Amino acid sequence: MRYLRYIFLMCAMALLTVPASANEGEEKGGGMSLKEILFGHVQDSYQWHITDIGGKPVILNLPMIFYSSNSGFHFMCSSQFEHEPDAQLLRKGPDGFYIQGAEDEKGRIVEKVGNELQPVSFDISITKQVCVLFIDAVILLLCILIPARWCKKHKVDDPAPGGFVGLMQMFIMSVYDDLIKSTLGDKAEKYAPYLLTCFFFIFFANLMGVVPFPPGGGNLTGNIAVTCFLALCTFLITNITGNGHYWREIFWPEVPMWLKCPVPLMPVIELFGVFIKPIVLMVRLFANMFAGHAIAISLSCMIFIMFGLGGMMGKILGGFITPVSVLMSVFMMFLELLVCYIQAMVFTLLSAIYINMSHSHAE
Repeated sequence: MRYLRYIFLMCAMALLTVPASANEGEEKGGGMSLKEILFGHVQDSYQWHITDIGGKPVILNLPMIFYSSNSGFHFMCSSQFEHEPDAQLLRKGPDGFYIQGAEDEKGRIVEKVGNELQPVSFDISITKQVCVLFIDAVILLLCILIPARWCKKHKVDDPAPGGFVGLMQMFIMSVYDDLIKSTLGDKAEKYAPYLLTCFFFIFFANLMGVVPFPPGGGNLTGNIAVTCFLALCTFLITNITGNGHYWREIFWPEVPMWLKCPVPLMPVIELFGVFIKPIVLMVRLFANMFAGHAIAISLSCMIFIMFGLGGMMGKILGGFITPVSVLMSVFMMFLELLVCYIQAMVFTLLSAIYINMSHSHAE
């Protein structure tokens, strides 16, 4: 399955070279740019482009909050900025502010001071992915607090709950018993809240990325900043709560002396491994979720690219590729549902292994 995804991803990346001819058709009123569609889907933006109806975009405008060193704090809405960028890829807004980039990109807020464009000092706007993050957090709280409320009102020997509470209780206990407790043993209760939060946050974020319409549609775990924060949390918990033996094995491992002194070869390798572990967590989750979206979008766009070639050859290739693309797209969407669970499980399992390694004892 892993190699199949890699093959599809290589094909998708190869298709990114097609827009050279597709863009020519786009200038004439036909054709499309796979690169713009792909990165427009996975990138963040100041507005939520839902769909197009009758040639008009349906957009959910989001609040923009930023600070300029020249004019202080500003509270605006993305609807105050022009939807289409000009020749310099600048979208004009009020009070001399602009957004650099196309309508489906987050870009950067700049202020026109004289004849120069200066970026704002910091930007804390509610972008599309921030909005998806809030929705994901609310769903996570509901899925945890509702079963917790039921458990608080019932005794241990009461009949097992049914419906949504029973489903979540079964799901939570499955993750706890099969992943956390089997890895951490008697330390499972201490770290279960963090690990369960990681699992369900990643799982719900992955599922919402697969849903193509609000409240889904934002590829949250396809943003490396989000996966970096999750990996950083595991890194801090692992190293802050690590015992003395863990650090002794890093700086003075039980290896022949010539590997530690005078050249500290093994301590350098062990210390390097401390920072490699969170990088592995970050890149693995980001790359898998980004690749899944890239493959699904590329398979769908192949239909329009082939028909956009024009002529009899374009019609023949388009007619041939349409059923193949539809079937493969459906297959990839079902595969993505499985990947949503697998990636949440892998991140949680690796985090539990790293935490358990930091509490090892001498043999």
